Amino acid sequence: MTTAAPSTALVMIQPAFTDAERLALAGFLAGYRGLTREAYALDLRQFTTWCRAPSLNLFAVRRADIEGFARDLEARGRARATVTRRLCTIAGFYKYAVEEELLEHSPAAHVRRPRLDYESHAVALDRNELGALLVAAGLGPPSEHALISLLALNGLRVSEATGADIEHLGLERGHRTLTITRKGGKIVTIPLALRTARAIDLAVGERTDGPVFLAADGRRLDRHGAGRIVRKAARRAGITKAVTPHTLRHAFIISPAFSTRGTANSGACRIVHHTYSVLGKARATRPVPGSFSLRCCF
Repeated sequence: MTTAAPSTALVMIQPAFTDAERLALAGFLAGYRGLTREAYALDLRQFTTWCRAPSLNLFAVRRADIEGFARDLEARGRARATVTRRLCTIAGFYKYAVEEELLEHSPAAHVRRPRLDYESHAVALDRNELGALLVAAGLGPPSEHALISLLALNGLRVSEATGADIEHLGLERGHRTLTITRKGGKIVTIPLALRTARAIDLAVGERTDGPVFLAADGRRLDRHGAGRIVRKAARRAGITKAVTPHTLRHAFIISPAFSTRGTANSGACRIVHHTYSVLGKARATRPVPGSFSLRCCF
């Protein structure tokens, strides 16, 4: 009986991407930064992983393959907005490859995208709930109060709030300001609500530089940590809805108490202050909805 000797021949492993594909991926993502870049990288990672199953090269993809990828996402229960974003990222990637003459034509040029429902389904807070949340935050740690005030009274995105640095706090025409990096990398200076400015001062304390918001380990607070802080304050306020940092930004945008008459350019930022009798009084241990009123202050 003879036994087969183990083969010592090398097995050629096909690289995941060709040089042109790798150049296109790197070049496309290099045009973005921050969370946008992370989102596009995730979209392309999922698409390339899907392509590897049938051993399909990125530059050998056809329109039918991309639409098959979209149908597979739908079959896995992805929302139409998610599917549309994935397809937009893929279309942008192939458009970049064509513009850089790495590909003759884009297979995603005429891919059909799901029709979106533009009706907002975001969880909304009414004035009583928003006020109760602000009361709960005011009775909590200073950093929690500052974070929720920035989100609810100044309408910042969670990435803008967690990315804020102490060095970017300032004073302009009598108003406390904060310089932040907006989505897309635009740098702007915004006036802070009086309550927000006071809360930030308490949260910062004696520190003169570094992040405004720190996690328990001393590093910069990330959006996940910010989400936990908002949810904890919402539970203390007795709110049963699923509240996220975006919920507070949504409440800021749709609040009827806001007016466009007072702007930063005019030197008066019209903001909403929730006044209530429990702040500064130790006898109150739990925010009571209805124990505050809304008023607009300059």
